[in-house]
Amino acid sequence: MESLKILNIAANALNEKKATNLSALKVDDLTVLTEFFLLATATSSTHVRALADEVEFKLSEQGVEPHHIEGKSTGWVLLDYGSVIVHVFSREAREFYNLDKMWADGTMIELDSILVSEQEK
Repeated sequence: MESLKILNIAANALNEKKATNLSALKVDDLTVLTEFFLLATATSSTHVRALADEVEFKLSEQGVEPHHIEGKSTGWVLLDYGSVIVHVFSREAREFYNLDKMWADGTMIELDSILVSEQEK
């Protein structure tokens, strides 16, 4: 599945489950690791797991499985889909690791154009 489709499904899954501070960065000019980072903040440790599980479920429905998952029992879960890496943080972990600043040279992706509103469902 192409990168933008994975990004779209993951972003919508996070949005549906009420992730906050949702952002996407195109980082392929900065690293060979991936094409996109998708970052989301959760309101609790339970919410972190629920958000990560929802992304994994929605992509699995489309036949896309993660290459690797890290941090299932921490305040930061990383789901590696190769061309898209999804980071789900607790508020504290997001502030501490500050990937938004670390990868600020990446290109911000406007998510408004890919997120499905409640009216469109």
